[in-house]
Amino acid sequence: MIDRRIAFLGAGNMANAIIRGLLRAGLPKEKITATVRREEKKVELETAHGIVVGFDNLAAAKDSEVIVLAVKPQALDKVLVQIAPAIDRSKLIVSVAAGVPIAAIERRLGAGARIVRTMPNTPCLVGLGATALSAGEHATPEDLTLATAMFDSVGLTTVVDEYQLDAVTGLSGSGPAYIFLIIEALSDAGVKVGLSRHQSLKLAAQTVLGSAKLLMETNQHPGQLKDQVTSPGGTAIAGLHTLEAGGLRTTLIDAVEAATNRARELGEAFLLKK
Repeated sequence: MIDRRIAFLGAGNMANAIIRGLLRAGLPKEKITATVRREEKKVELETAHGIVVGFDNLAAAKDSEVIVLAVKPQALDKVLVQIAPAIDRSKLIVSVAAGVPIAAIERRLGAGARIVRTMPNTPCLVGLGATALSAGEHATPEDLTLATAMFDSVGLTTVVDEYQLDAVTGLSGSGPAYIFLIIEALSDAGVKVGLSRHQSLKLAAQTVLGSAKLLMETNQHPGQLKDQVTSPGGTAIAGLHTLEAGGLRTTLIDAVEAATNRARELGEAFLLKK
């Protein structure tokens, strides 16, 4: 069980998801604090979770053992400057700031900072997230175990080398957008062939959800599961032929590669900032 004082600096959707997961996992609400910029957000979080919410990043960092950097990357520099006086080897820093390298965070917090960088995705909001984690040079095995347990509370986790996080961003970080587009396209197709929008969208979304669950629970290769749906001269193989002719497989591979390259560019730009 996670039993540390945790401060969330920034409390957007991802922080909210992790807070809910930690509370479900049994962490007492008294051990969680968060910081926000607006009074209405403070009231919203206090009402939703019963946690202490404030506006002072430095005070929250001082009073916590684990500090979760949950602000947008463009706001991270300012927050790191604010909390730097409170950071020493007793603190664990967990970053969910997309594309920000560990070296850039360490540069602002000082050498020796214990940092675990993560790349979660939006399905964490419903407890079905996919999160990759990478430990910085000074993070201990226990730090990585603790950070992994935090994200296990909102889905599946995997540990990777930091250089692989750009690929994770391109695949699972950006992946929900690709899947939503596919669901939308399938729904449009259903409407075109005579279903109502409501029926079509429900069927498309459930088909994606059920197919993913089937894959995860059977642990079969997707090619095997695909073959189970396709019968000789049947409907599925006719549809698959059209998808292959339209380049769906290549387009998805290209999309992941493009997003990965963009994540790498953003990380390099952040490193170049003074």
